[in-house]
Amino acid sequence: MQQSYKLAAAALVAALVAAPAMAQEVYVFDAKHTAPMFEVTHIGFSQQRGLFGNTTGKVTFDRTAKKGAIDVSIASASLVMAPSLLNLVKSDEFLNVEKFPTMTYKSADLVFDGDNLVGANGEFTLLGVTKPVALKVTSFKCAPNPFNKRPMCGGEATATLKRTDFGMKAALGAASDEIRIVIPFEAAKE
Repeated sequence: MQQSYKLAAAALVAALVAAPAMAQEVYVFDAKHTAPMFEVTHIGFSQQRGLFGNTTGKVTFDRTAKKGAIDVSIASASLVMAPSLLNLVKSDEFLNVEKFPTMTYKSADLVFDGDNLVGANGEFTLLGVTKPVALKVTSFKCAPNPFNKRPMCGGEATATLKRTDFGMKAALGAASDEIRIVIPFEAAKE
């Protein structure tokens, strides 16, 4: 009898220790449906846009504790935009994709409003310079994928930053200093 109490107590302790770890979930970005974009104003007349086709990363979060982290890596050379601008924007005057092939965003400070993820405070690294950047998250939703039934989360993250903060000073006046970032994302549970 005493042996069964010891086994029950050991099982209870193991369950209590494991419970917090089970609340944390890891979601890996779906590269086909996560494509960061940017917008920059050209001589005050139009918004020029670019899209990055190669993004990897994950979101780790505990919805109950309202904590988590984001780790994203964007391949700079995967940029797609108007052919007449592509080589210029990839050049050492702008993204310098040969010397800096990767941009990253890391955050260990997710922001919740009630049960909804609404933002992240983190650091963005571009051209070897790391600066704080806050993301606003909208339309965040977690549910089973309707096709394969795997748990997934998705939404859209946005931020505005100044390219001069990262040392990108070429063509100021022709192209705005302020850049708007838009990241539609989908991530599947690991």
